[in-house]
Amino acid sequence: MSQVRKHIYADNAATSPLSRKAYEAMLPYLMNDYGNASQPYVFARKPKKVLQEARAVIADCIGATSEEIFFTSCGTESNNWVIQGAFRQGKHIVTSAIEHHSILRPCAVCGDATLIPVSKDGVVFYDYYRAALDNNASGLASIMFANNEIGTVEPIAELAEIAHQKGWLFHTDAVQAVGHTPINVKELGIDLLSSSAHKFNGPKGIGFLYKKKGIEWPSLLMGGSQEFGNRAGTENVPSIVGMATALQENIDSLQMNIKHLQYLEDILINGLKDNNISFCRNGAANHIAGNISLSFPAADGEALLHRLDLMGISVSTGSACDSKETQVSHVLKAIHLDEQLAKGTIRISFGRWNMEDEVHLIVSSLKKIL
Repeated sequence: MSQVRKHIYADNAATSPLSRKAYEAMLPYLMNDYGNASQPYVFARKPKKVLQEARAVIADCIGATSEEIFFTSCGTESNNWVIQGAFRQGKHIVTSAIEHHSILRPCAVCGDATLIPVSKDGVVFYDYYRAALDNNASGLASIMFANNEIGTVEPIAELAEIAHQKGWLFHTDAVQAVGHTPINVKELGIDLLSSSAHKFNGPKGIGFLYKKKGIEWPSLLMGGSQEFGNRAGTENVPSIVGMATALQENIDSLQMNIKHLQYLEDILINGLKDNNISFCRNGAANHIAGNISLSFPAADGEALLHRLDLMGISVSTGSACDSKETQVSHVLKAIHLDEQLAKGTIRISFGRWNMEDEVHLIVSSLKKIL
């Protein structure tokens, strides 16, 4: 009798498996307590109450207050809300060349944005950043917390401080960081922050925007008066509950998760070295644990992905949002990675439920292919 092949999921930066606790927390609000939280009758009281509780949980996880958390459909909506709102207020935008497309494309459409180059490790150049702020009277600086393709964590506190010294607001796309690294928006000096639940074991189709109290920002979606009049649309109560539950679960075990992911990462890198597999590691030393961008000389990243897929292993070639594109990603171009190496790049991103034996299987599979 043939043995069932184990599937190894190593693309957690694209999306992560739903937490069992989050799933169970969502069920009552899908089947029984499905009332519209905006309604005044008794049946709406429980959804309304749990909405308030979820907002408080999320706020506490990032060092904010409840009235500073606004629910959205995803990180892309949160980013668009920030960028389009900035342009509607006549603000110039300074951002980096390695941002997610939900930042770069609105900037390209709206115009009046400056892109800052980054180092070979993906870190924003301070001098270019300061110069861009100096060249414009005021505006919005938007620098991602952690890059989705190479895992690099930016010096957010320093960048926010520089922005504030120049009289600018500071936003960070923290979709890859929330739930994976310690974040306190007050201590870091963040004015606006975007996040998405499915990156930290929550459900898809739900996210949030942190907006510092006192900052006025035009609505992206207009209609009803939900979200304190800032974002129209009936609240997705089950998903909001799932998001809060998953985030709290990750924060409660954050240091243990980081240690586990770093351990898996070390096994992968050492395994490749021990098997004399030639590779280049992309990204900075300060990165999201478990997010690993690897370039293999004379290899084809897409071919590697498909060969690994046939072996039951799911990885990515750079950004999952570019899965239909065949050209080198804008992130790898921005860090000036050699074109041949860039074409041989894959991203392996581990999650909290990946195990050591899975990493060994990935190494042995890469050895067979390469």
